[in-house]
Amino acid sequence: MKYSMNLLLWGTQIDESLFPTLELIREIGFEGVEVPIFNTNPDAWHQWRKKLDELGLHRECDTFCGPAENLISSDPAIRAYALENLKRVVDCGAVLGATKLMGPYHSALGVFTGQPATADEWKWGVEGIYQLADYAQQQGILLGLEYLNRFELYLTSCGDELTRFVDDVNHPNCKIMFDTFHANIEEKNIGDCIRSMGDRIAFIQLSENDRSTPGKGNVDWKGTFQAIKDINYDGWLSIEAFSPKLPAANIWRKMFDSEEQLMRDGLSFIKNSVLA
Repeated sequence: MKYSMNLLLWGTQIDESLFPTLELIREIGFEGVEVPIFNTNPDAWHQWRKKLDELGLHRECDTFCGPAENLISSDPAIRAYALENLKRVVDCGAVLGATKLMGPYHSALGVFTGQPATADEWKWGVEGIYQLADYAQQQGILLGLEYLNRFELYLTSCGDELTRFVDDVNHPNCKIMFDTFHANIEEKNIGDCIRSMGDRIAFIQLSENDRSTPGKGNVDWKGTFQAIKDINYDGWLSIEAFSPKLPAANIWRKMFDSEEQLMRDGLSFIKNSVLA
């Protein structure tokens, strides 16, 4: 198993001011990082690649889309723009040296119609992701789609829906990125959800129920780690934790002593759980 840290813990200002943080992440014992890509200028990522290479840190990338980049919009111009924007994110990931682009980018974050997804919205999402999977494959980047809970997304908000979506895309370059935070809200049993997804899972984010230190809340960690073993997953386990530095997460209270303490305690908990 390999261990990674998601940089969204420090907010959305992803620039060279985080380089000392990368050094700390490596010193603590993480082998990789998840880098959020919101700046879609490929030139912005050359120095990041150089720094990550220097530290020997593996890297993957994440993104999400807003109303202007919505693959399931009824407006074909917005859908076309969304696809082109995501292709630019892939280009940035390639410069960064990533092998996966992950997130809930099959639709727009926080955009709702007050109704379930329509057949057209589903079709538009599947078509857009298929085209993106083709493009990303040429760049050596695998898509890892994520479902979010019902308060953040409506196209896919549980494991069964995302599994059906990925199966409908039916592209070898389109897999699943699994996040325990959303599963803790939406699933009857997290372990059963993981087992039902099986080898579709290409990456796993471990996130506590309150987005703080893994192991300090009420997620069914015993069942989660057992299911990870049951599907013979031996890839990346990444801590995804948030703080008030990420306004979109709506966290306005302090839930851990420091980012460093969260990382040290979280990594220790995960390693011990894997060995249990």
